[in-house]
Amino acid sequence: MLPAAARMRRRPEFTVAVDKGSRAGRSFMVGHLLVRPGSGEPARIGFIVSRKVGPAVVRNRVRRRLRHLVAGYLHSLPRGSLLVLRVNPRAATARQADLAAELDLVIGALLRRQGGAV
Repeated sequence: MLPAAARMRRRPEFTVAVDKGSRAGRSFMVGHLLVRPGSGEPARIGFIVSRKVGPAVVRNRVRRRLRHLVAGYLHSLPRGSLLVLRVNPRAATARQADLAAELDLVIGALLRRQGGAV
């Protein structure tokens, strides 16, 4: 799972990442990555799962599935970066392998745009 220090919880962090970060999207999710160079903080990840995805049980299930998948990418994100994943309604019915493949594509595209290694 994702360590507590790696989770985004404050609205200003989400806002700055979405507004100023680079964007990459697919059919199941849209990712926003903001790299803050010189920040000694660990990379932090947040999720936006709206009510359009489904009822609370479905939204929480999708969030848990993505948290499990994104934990493997935590070491490849630059220190001080903020990653926000906005989940689209199609993710509610997606298979785990499809979610993993799209997450890989989204994070890879974001890191390439930032000039980082995958």
